[in-house]
Amino acid sequence: MPYTAVLYEKRGHVAILTLNKPDRLNAIGAELRADVHAVVDEAHADDEVRALIITGAGRGFCSGADLSGAQRGPDGLPIVARDLSQNARLDDDGWVGRWAKAFAYFNKPLIGAINGVAAGAGMSMALACDVRIGSENARFKTVFVERNLSPDSGMSWFLPRIVGYAKAADLIFTSRAVGAEEALQLGLLNRVVAADRLLEEAVAYAEEMAQWPPLAIRSAKRVLQHNAEAGLEDALRYESVGLGFARKAVNDQKESFLAFTEKRKGVFTGT
Repeated sequence: MPYTAVLYEKRGHVAILTLNKPDRLNAIGAELRADVHAVVDEAHADDEVRALIITGAGRGFCSGADLSGAQRGPDGLPIVARDLSQNARLDDDGWVGRWAKAFAYFNKPLIGAINGVAAGAGMSMALACDVRIGSENARFKTVFVERNLSPDSGMSWFLPRIVGYAKAADLIFTSRAVGAEEALQLGLLNRVVAADRLLEEAVAYAEEMAQWPPLAIRSAKRVLQHNAEAGLEDALRYESVGLGFARKAVNDQKESFLAFTEKRKGVFTGT
């Protein structure tokens, strides 16, 4: 399927989604949203894809919501969020909710390759990835309070779970920029690499994950996500459910045993 606002390619079992609006620092407009949702759905359903990388074209990862075509109110200012107290239902999370859930509910490892600024909803997208690898040019900025907004697109959920409440409050309340080295220290990034090696290093990182039995990896992601919010008893029960799901791949279960006993690298098919 052709896309106009993103690029999509596959390298073996690794897929790469590149936000491709570099003149707008890959800001999130309607066209880009539609393409991203379509690609994520495609990769979700494609059993050949075992890991997905998200990155940005040009010098930015994603600068947040695109205000260039935003509807304007009577005062001439762009309307970028609905007033929950007057217009929105709590069970209607709008595009920002669908945006966050598209990444959070993706069924395989999701790797953010952060090549430049990740701000606002763009930072939320980065936080929704399972892991993040950044270049020395990576930069994070929450932005929302600068726009007279509170966090959306999942930031208030993802950020404190990654860095802790107090550090999340610091980043949100000050809206200060965080460079690559501080981001690594905070846990916003898992690795920092040279800018000209970012995509290659991200692919190699993804291939580390894609080499393993795919149902085991999917099950591991489900268990990690579920048990982040669970008590011990519930977590143990869900681990048992996860083991059952992974063991549906009977051939991979046999291959993992043979590879171990024969001291060789396993070749896994997801069956």
